[in-house]
Amino acid sequence: MPTVHSTLLERITIDPDVRFGKPCIRGHRITVQEILEWLSGGASQEQILADYPQLEPEDFLAVYAYAAELAAERKVSKR
Repeated sequence: MPTVHSTLLERITIDPDVRFGKPCIRGHRITVQEILEWLSGGASQEQILADYPQLEPEDFLAVYAYAAELAAERKVSKR
């Protein structure tokens, strides 16, 4: 399982010259944060893929893997 997880995380790129260094999907200008916000707002993967054809289904797995890494590092507090 760690190998799959590592491979998925390779899809997440961080470039200080792209979107102010926010984690993006495969060098595109679509951030992990945007995808998570769209999903949590009720958009389906199919809707997002239709709107952004440069994305691939595996990109969503990469976003989930990245979010899991962040969640493992710190506790999220409710406000």
